[in-house]
Amino acid sequence: MNVDQILADCRVPVLGICAYSGTGKTTLLKKLIPELNRRGKKLAVIKHAHHNFDVDIPGKDSFELRKAGAEQMLVASHIRRALMAEKVTDGDPDLKELLGMIDQDRVDMILVEGFKKLPLPKLELHRAEVGKPFVFTRDEAIRGIAVDAATRLPDDLALPVLDINDVDAIADFIERFAADWKPVGYAPLGSCGCDDVERKQLSVAQGQARILAEVKPVTATETTPLLQAQNRVLGANIASPVNVPQHTNSAMDGYAIRNDGQHDSFTVVAEVLAGHGYDGEVQSGEAVKIMTGAPLPAGVDSVIMRELATQEGDQVRFEGAIETGQNIRQAGEDIAEGATALTAGKRIGPAELGLLASLGLGELPVYRKPKVAVFSTGDEVCQPGEPLKPNCIFDSNRFTIQGMLAKLGCEVVDLGILEDTEEAMAEALQAASEQADVVITSGGVSVGDADFIKPVMERLGHIDFWKIAMRPGRPLAFGKIKDTLLFGLPGNPVAVMVSFMQFVQPALRKMMGEPDWQPQMMRATAAEAMRSKPGRTEFQRGVMQLNSLGQLTVTTTGAQGSGILSSMVQGNCLIIIEECQGNVAAGESVWVQPFADLL
Repeated sequence: MNVDQILADCRVPVLGICAYSGTGKTTLLKKLIPELNRRGKKLAVIKHAHHNFDVDIPGKDSFELRKAGAEQMLVASHIRRALMAEKVTDGDPDLKELLGMIDQDRVDMILVEGFKKLPLPKLELHRAEVGKPFVFTRDEAIRGIAVDAATRLPDDLALPVLDINDVDAIADFIERFAADWKPVGYAPLGSCGCDDVERKQLSVAQGQARILAEVKPVTATETTPLLQAQNRVLGANIASPVNVPQHTNSAMDGYAIRNDGQHDSFTVVAEVLAGHGYDGEVQSGEAVKIMTGAPLPAGVDSVIMRELATQEGDQVRFEGAIETGQNIRQAGEDIAEGATALTAGKRIGPAELGLLASLGLGELPVYRKPKVAVFSTGDEVCQPGEPLKPNCIFDSNRFTIQGMLAKLGCEVVDLGILEDTEEAMAEALQAASEQADVVITSGGVSVGDADFIKPVMERLGHIDFWKIAMRPGRPLAFGKIKDTLLFGLPGNPVAVMVSFMQFVQPALRKMMGEPDWQPQMMRATAAEAMRSKPGRTEFQRGVMQLNSLGQLTVTTTGAQGSGILSSMVQGNCLIIIEECQGNVAAGESVWVQPFADLL
């Protein structure tokens, strides 16, 4: 597990205190913690113990109940509370699990004593008399080293060096570390280092990076009427031509007054409806009955909601204290005239349409839609609506792909089902590359099935066949014919959708003018055990929902075969089980990727 995976859920800085036994870690911490407390830092400490230990006393209720079989024993008083949990593990305890047990809302940072083998940011402690080697020479996670006077360090050492007996200096170092710390923006798709030659299969992130490096965004823009801009990508920054709201107005139905504190009752001199105004200036002791959204008359500075007012004739009185400025929306409070309302690269949805309409804009500059050609190959594939030939299947992948393309706002060119020959493939690819920005096909991308694709692509352009460390969807073909991108997706229906989500969608969004788009991912608690093999990213179909405690939980849709198309219908998310994770126990945390933006 790498450092990003360990710290993915941490909201506060985490720093390890690393040293060999006998160096004085605990001695230092006993001085360091009070000093950091004095500086206003609230700390949590995790200590790695290497033996069986007890923290309560035989004969005490907590001890006896734990020994009787309670897996967790929480003891609490008005002064302190302690949770003792019985959990036998092979090897060291899981630091990520321990970090999750800390109430991070109550602390400013976490210090970890031990776990020196984990890739965790650490401060190394070293005393020459202990006779042990340095840790920093083989651990890139060391951020600094505190040593005694007898320690001899390399001349070319680039790390900060501290006096192990200077508690103030060490506290300064920790405060600087905490100030520079940023939460980990971790995504669970494997390594993104494209130069990792030791891997036999690309991680999902590596495949994404290689594809995105080849994508050229569309630069041409066109002007479209406001309503037709739905789901298009804005092609230029939009500066507001007006203030929003245009006038300082009332946020409530009520009474507008000048709040000078001189009157207990006010004379109602006018009524202002939305879309109308009051030309006079309201004087001290006067009130104007006003509706939500109506322009504020001159001379008033407060609006009292109708529910707090009692009017008799032309006199009105109010309950409670009046705060100057209450229930008033200032002109330009939402968007000031001349300010940027939306930036280029923003996908336009209903909320954006409403905002742009509030500016009075009737048409918008948007990037042109990418043109995507789609076809199916294989003599075994039949067109839906036609008789099913013996030993054949209906073509579902082409329709799934076209549906996802439509959801993204692409222009789709349907080339139908091609004859399963080299010449048919060559003619189709040549024609598609001349009219489309992207070509997508499914099936025929495993090494054994790709014989007729390779020679065609060698004639027309180039193509790579990758094995991706993922399930479903391991085989993936990607190439180019001049500037036209080609995606060869797997043949199984679920694998097609999963591969489209992970590889095609990011490429198309970058091409459409969304270069920084990232899929939405969130953490959920597994409500059941899930099987997975380490060494690959597994995408299981799941149903995520909030439980009765408001926690996001997820279950699988059942059988996870890559041909079970109904699992995508029943689910609302992908459950992402990371390369290093393996089997997931009920109660463990997993990543989920909602279908909402595509399916």
